Amino acid sequence: MANNVYGIDLGTSNIKIYSRSDDVILVEKNMIAIENKDTIFAYGDSAFDMYEKAPGNINISYPLCSGVIADIKNMELLVRYFIGDLAKGNIRPADYFIAVPTDITEVEKRAFKDLINKAGVKAKRIMVVEKAIADGLGLGIDVKNSQGILMVNVGYDTTEISILSLGGIVLSRLIKTGGLKFDDAIRGAIRKEFSLIIGGKTAENVKIDLKSLAKEGKPAVVYGRDIVTGLPVEREIPTGLVDETLREHFNMIIDNVKVILERTPPELAADIYRHGIYLTGGASQVNHFAELMRKGTGLGVNVSENPITSVAVGLSKIIKDDNYKSVAYAVEGMSR
Repeated sequence: MANNVYGIDLGTSNIKIYSRSDDVILVEKNMIAIENKDTIFAYGDSAFDMYEKAPGNINISYPLCSGVIADIKNMELLVRYFIGDLAKGNIRPADYFIAVPTDITEVEKRAFKDLINKAGVKAKRIMVVEKAIADGLGLGIDVKNSQGILMVNVGYDTTEISILSLGGIVLSRLIKTGGLKFDDAIRGAIRKEFSLIIGGKTAENVKIDLKSLAKEGKPAVVYGRDIVTGLPVEREIPTGLVDETLREHFNMIIDNVKVILERTPPELAADIYRHGIYLTGGASQVNHFAELMRKGTGLGVNVSENPITSVAVGLSKIIKDDNYKSVAYAVEGMSR
């Protein structure tokens, strides 16, 4: 296959694009800033830096919501700009492999392909790969053999729970719980306990730093606005409060994993018992989550070392290795 091939994982929070010609993975925030309703002001990480700080004439948004495209026009712009960055301004005809969630409709899957067609990136061929399959390959698992594999991908808006075997998906469940819900829970708890309003980015930083803070025995230091006085203040937040706040959402994911396990054929269940659960996704690294998953299911938990890029790594393997080409397929009825 020609070198001009891209693999795209459109996450709600981050977009990951693998470029075959450079053999690199671009990771940027899947975010766009529009000035005066029609002018691109910033995109990617630059737009995220402005988030919750921009004036009223600049609208900053995520074009994806719950794993599906919510704003097709802005998503097309983002894909064009990111591919342009990777191609150093010289976009040439290329093949595209795009990862999509399993538990979405055929219409929603076609929307992903139509997006690439209409983004102005000179797509020659567009192939779809189930996200869970690419995830497994990205974790170094041979997804084409007959063993049962349980993948749990905890993303920004959603968590996808999938049972894989023989290069396909036996069972899948997409639930609307992920990193955003974790952030909202942290904001709610701090508001309730400390009468303090904090931003989404502050809550996300608390979530990310939770593991290292707990290890060092330090509280999280946050800045926000006091509800009573209306003035900016600094507060120390005990990590135990945050742990307790997140537990409810962790348990919701674990309960859904159990539902999938209850429906799993016995032979595949035996494989899963031997190999354990594979935990990935940007929000999967939160403190105590893997430990609670282990206790809740009684299974071993394999935590991804590179949870954000595992799907993109899997797409790179499909692009480079002919043995895995069969897991990619075309969706009928797309417009050109």
